[in-house]
Amino acid sequence: MDSRDIHVLAEASVPSPRVKPAPQTSAIHTQFSYSPSDDGTDENLIILLHGLGDTNVPFARLGRSLKLPQTATLALRAPDLVPFLYEQAFQWYPSFDQLGDLIERPDPSPSLNLLKNVLNHLTGECGWPPHRIHLFGFAQGGSVAAEACLQWWRRELELSSQSRMTDKKTPVLPLGSLVTISGPLLSYPTLSKPCETPVLVFRRPRELKNGALDAFRKGFSRVKDVECAGKGMPRASLRDEWQPILEFWSEVLGWRPGDGLYELTTGTTS
Repeated sequence: MDSRDIHVLAEASVPSPRVKPAPQTSAIHTQFSYSPSDDGTDENLIILLHGLGDTNVPFARLGRSLKLPQTATLALRAPDLVPFLYEQAFQWYPSFDQLGDLIERPDPSPSLNLLKNVLNHLTGECGWPPHRIHLFGFAQGGSVAAEACLQWWRRELELSSQSRMTDKKTPVLPLGSLVTISGPLLSYPTLSKPCETPVLVFRRPRELKNGALDAFRKGFSRVKDVECAGKGMPRASLRDEWQPILEFWSEVLGWRPGDGLYELTTGTTS
């Protein structure tokens, strides 16, 4: 990916160590691929979730190919094998019934528990601030990523509410951002306050209709909707397909050269 049009704006403080420890296999109960930032400063972490029938391997390659400044990547493999297939094909939640038909109302709870534990490990032992953790998912992976953001937000709201009963008020800390590629929410959110994680919904024509976008706007306070011709994942060879995603990341990723913390912007400098 070409990041020559990405520029930075200074921000005040440095909230976390420049170099983060790698995630531990003892804490993440599925296969994963972690790549620290190429430039030696781990300011952002993008967690990549593949779609139905895939593995973490191609998404690990994708993460490395992005070459985003100050950004590490973590590609997770879904926990369950897809039934009826004799190959390495995984799913984030049971997708087919005993007849091989798609389940209309799937239950993602096991994968959400997995992601909850992953996020706890990353924000705990690995020292990642929640607002520097960004989720990217394709199709089924996008749905799980979106539900994980809401699950994190609900817990933060609950902790903040509990803290009001004491003298120590706990701030509500959203995750950094969400990019979902053709992945709808699996639930219709009911929240006391919409999630403040910025969201980019990237979809193909005729995808995410019948209230799917309304569900995102119900659950999240900041949603950007991008429709792009074609099918499937954005192709790395087509800059036009990736441009909306890169522009979105330029608004939400941080960059920290020297002693300052910076935020990415796109465009030209004067």
